[in-house]
Amino acid sequence: MKKITNLLQKSLLLAMLLLVSQAFAQSGVLSGKVTDAKGNAVVGANVAAGSKSTTTNESGAYSIGGLADGATSVTVSFIGYKTIKKEVSVKGNTTADFQMEDDSKSLDEVVVTGVVRQRTKLQSSVSVSSVNTAQIEQAAPRSTAEIFRSIAGIKAEPTGGEGNANITVRGIPIASGGAKFLQLHEDGLPVMQFGDVAFGNADIFVRNDQTLARVEAIRGGSASTVASNSPAGIINFISKDGKKEGGTLMQQVGLDFGQTRTDFEYGSPLTETLRFHVGGFYRQGEGPRNAGYTANLGGQFKANLTKEFKNGYVRLYVKYLNDKSIGYLPMPVKVSGTNASPNWSSVSGFDILHDTPHSAYMLDNLTIGADGERRRSNMADGMHPINTSFGAEMSFDLGDDWKIENRFRQNFIKGRFESLFPAEISTGGALASAFGVANLTYANGPSAGGNFSNNALAMRIHTFDTEINNFNNFTNDMKLSKKFGDVDVTFGYYRAFQNINMSWLWNSYLMEVKGDNAALLNAGSATSNGLYAYGVPLWGNCCTRNYDANYDITAPYAAVQWKASEKLTVDASVRFDSGKARGTYAGATQAANLDVNNNGVIDGPEVSVSVVDNANRKPINYDYDYTSYSLGLNYLMNENQSVFGRYSRGGRANADRLLFGPNILNSGAAINGLSADMVDQAEIGFKRKGENHTFYATAFYSKVSEQNWDFGGGAGGIRQIQREYNAMGLELEGSYRVSDFNIMGNVTYTKAKIASDALNPSVEGNRPRRQADFIYNIVPSYKFGGKKQHNVGFSVIGTTKAYAQDNNQLVMPGYAYVNPFVSVELTKGLSATLNVNNVFDTIGITEVEEGSITENQDNILRARSINGRTTTLTIAYRF
Repeated sequence: MKKITNLLQKSLLLAMLLLVSQAFAQSGVLSGKVTDAKGNAVVGANVAAGSKSTTTNESGAYSIGGLADGATSVTVSFIGYKTIKKEVSVKGNTTADFQMEDDSKSLDEVVVTGVVRQRTKLQSSVSVSSVNTAQIEQAAPRSTAEIFRSIAGIKAEPTGGEGNANITVRGIPIASGGAKFLQLHEDGLPVMQFGDVAFGNADIFVRNDQTLARVEAIRGGSASTVASNSPAGIINFISKDGKKEGGTLMQQVGLDFGQTRTDFEYGSPLTETLRFHVGGFYRQGEGPRNAGYTANLGGQFKANLTKEFKNGYVRLYVKYLNDKSIGYLPMPVKVSGTNASPNWSSVSGFDILHDTPHSAYMLDNLTIGADGERRRSNMADGMHPINTSFGAEMSFDLGDDWKIENRFRQNFIKGRFESLFPAEISTGGALASAFGVANLTYANGPSAGGNFSNNALAMRIHTFDTEINNFNNFTNDMKLSKKFGDVDVTFGYYRAFQNINMSWLWNSYLMEVKGDNAALLNAGSATSNGLYAYGVPLWGNCCTRNYDANYDITAPYAAVQWKASEKLTVDASVRFDSGKARGTYAGATQAANLDVNNNGVIDGPEVSVSVVDNANRKPINYDYDYTSYSLGLNYLMNENQSVFGRYSRGGRANADRLLFGPNILNSGAAINGLSADMVDQAEIGFKRKGENHTFYATAFYSKVSEQNWDFGGGAGGIRQIQREYNAMGLELEGSYRVSDFNIMGNVTYTKAKIASDALNPSVEGNRPRRQADFIYNIVPSYKFGGKKQHNVGFSVIGTTKAYAQDNNQLVMPGYAYVNPFVSVELTKGLSATLNVNNVFDTIGITEVEEGSITENQDNILRARSINGRTTTLTIAYRF
């Protein structure tokens, strides 16, 4: 394998050298200046004449040589401006100046994510989608991940609340949680270096607000070589920068659920060369489910300042996020029928669409901290990121077709993840018997002290109480580009550091199954105020732990793009990732007769207490490296359509999910071959953009190797994963406009299977869990009013059936839910928008802990459904 990798590296480098050697011919020279409407130089604009092209320098000047005399088609393009197309007669030394007109809409057509040079969608050999602010407001997402429903090829399970979503691309599976093979970026840099840190998924640290200009997503393609640890794709949140003066003040209220939110943003030029943008949001409320307390509380502030120079710009930015949001985990649900044709419904007293196990009677939690100290947490903290970021990006044209770019960001991150996980659901009588008592009693609530019915449902609850001590990370990405005639060459150097310092401090409680402020339960002297264990004995006390790991990442990369002809562009890129993982980690040990609550008595839960085994901390001491490469081509059939093809191989280093299992040795070294997982992808696509329509189609194939773990229950609590997957399919995305009617949408077909499994061969050949054949999103809308200032429409989001687990027994039924919206302009600049999510209260199961049921009887399982109907009214003033 190493010989093959070395051969590929040498072949790619040789191909780059051959491509660099292309250039020169003929006699005519076309030159001039490109300016904006105010006469200011547009730096970095792309000027193409026939098969030749260049970019404007610091004074907006350009020069293209080697042109044949006669009529030549000239195209001038730059992000944020309308593209100019003009016939120019070239005769010897010819001058042609161009004035560009602002066009913010064109931003959606220029690709800046996952490419080394900005390109329009039709010119790029990648599969990319953009979601602008208008589309986001129409969708009224209740979480960041709900935005991704509008992007072809991406399957997001946004049922965990504001964050903690499971996200996958093109059938690359969700073996555990998070977004392992996908990175979330803000303004071109990763939020986290690893997208699936346990209880630290990247989407927890990102918020959508009015400072957002658009979301851009690339699937597969060159993502593997322009970013580390993201072979499946990149989702990039791109901020407004104040280029045009204006702002927004927005107030949103939940009409049938508890939420009030205020957004604001304003940006403006300060001088001809200096501009700024500031904004953010603040919100509070119970959230879309009945928590019984204020479960969402906090906000975000962002700002950036841009200084333009004759030959480039510098942009500084800051962000502060301090936001508590409830995190939903699997909940009780009733399932009857058969595994192949199950019937899903709510449990009596617990609505799977509107309720949650969270309760005002289950907030306070006392634990022993990572260093043996007593520590108190609050379940109302939910997912609570505290993130302070600052950074900069710089871009300068150095003359003679040289360009340098650099981005860096420092993130300071801490916080908590607090939620309730139902480890077991049974009757009160069964649980009472397990604890050796006649019946359970209410520990708190209005019935405190009374007996709990032996026929009613109750739960063992594990508190997923995790302390994010230090997730600080730093990223710097520098690249130097040079244009040699029709060949663009880019060399980059990426450096990053990621801390993962976290403590898991879990307890076990008994709780009634009830949707409106469920009470805790006691089981005689074995419990205290509902608490039956400091730790999780049902899972073998697996999960009291602390780890303090640091990941030092280095990745030089190179890319070549050759404009072989006026229509054909070929690109190749390679990236060499290496990293050092250092630190320590410690699991659980049991302390006997520890008076945790300091009452002078050893209560039942204090007889054996899980604490971090700091006396036996283990080292983390391994290095990794892998090579990623990508080769693509794009053929522009005409100005409206193109075809492209690409083959890529990329890697993803394993981080915290390598710890606490058999894949890391006592010496701290990782088992050979498991420190990084690889993804191979091939794709071929067609793109078309007309006056009133767009259409994109991409066929894809992927092969994935993965090491991971998941909560499997049972005595061990943790299920190890080591397998390979194959997936193939087709993405379709498009829009069509007729007069005032518009329809847009996407559909993705995926056929995936588990190709091999080293630990559980019985699942080989099965479909990966939660992977549907089809996912889709359709949004028709209609503009009305004298000035077409009003808009009405709806979205339909759906999926076909999938299996709950890899054993392919229990089916999660397909579903489609409808989200209508209407927006009315009350007066100039002032609008009112009504959005309804899941208007018909459709049950949509996205995750199930169990893999089968006992057929033809009622079963109580643990699952997550999409939220039920929620309605918001938004008043927005844009100035």
